[in-house]
Amino acid sequence: MLIESNRNPKIKNLVKLLEKSKERKSQKRFIVEGKNENFFALKNGFVPLEFYIQPDIFQNSISLPSSIITYEVSQTVYEKIAYRKMSGGILGVYEYKNYEINQIKLPNNPFILIIEALEKPGNLGAICRSADAFGVDMVVVCEEKADLYNPNVLRSSVGSFFNIPIISTSNQNIYDFVIKKEIPIYATYMNESSISIQNVDFTQSAAVIFGTEHSGISEFWKSKITQNVLIPMQGQIDSLNVSNAVAIVCYEVERQKIMFNNL
Repeated sequence: MLIESNRNPKIKNLVKLLEKSKERKSQKRFIVEGKNENFFALKNGFVPLEFYIQPDIFQNSISLPSSIITYEVSQTVYEKIAYRKMSGGILGVYEYKNYEINQIKLPNNPFILIIEALEKPGNLGAICRSADAFGVDMVVVCEEKADLYNPNVLRSSVGSFFNIPIISTSNQNIYDFVIKKEIPIYATYMNESSISIQNVDFTQSAAVIFGTEHSGISEFWKSKITQNVLIPMQGQIDSLNVSNAVAIVCYEVERQKIMFNNL
């Protein structure tokens, strides 16, 4: 079936899902744009509901489940629903996937990222990309402000969003979880007791929490952390974009684990 009109009800609904968080949450479905992104979503067990392809661009570049209805769309319609021109000619509609914290199988000495009240979807996507690259075992978003399924999260993660468990929960829930698992909690805000990340033993279990760029972590966490840590810097600026700070800490954790395993 070829859809050629932007006024088609299905296309109108796609636009709602792309633009409105309340529509995604009420329908419990979200849009995945791009060849690689859909590949990772399918590979990691996300449930597709339908696909929309622009046949002149898509050209069967990934294998789609034959049981899922696929609509072809005209170039005009594709330009309406696709944010990027070079994304492989495919959009998928998927069901929400809700991870439960106690269902995640963690390895010995897990590394968990806790992201509190992050507001910018692009930063969250970049954090997912670093988490995937450096082997983070679980990302936990606390007191969610940036919709996990915002298209900007998925785009900026370049598909990494689908490769790691990402959980949205409350501060109290994740705190209770890490305490039960006896996982030390590290925070990245400045105080007199802060030590360099190179001086922390990240070969053991660790949960590292990052707060918002303008106010850092909330009072909830300040009395509960095991140790404050900092990223050594020599310039005049005293802070980093939160996604950059996450990437540096993730790299340090992976560096230590690689060195430990090579001893």
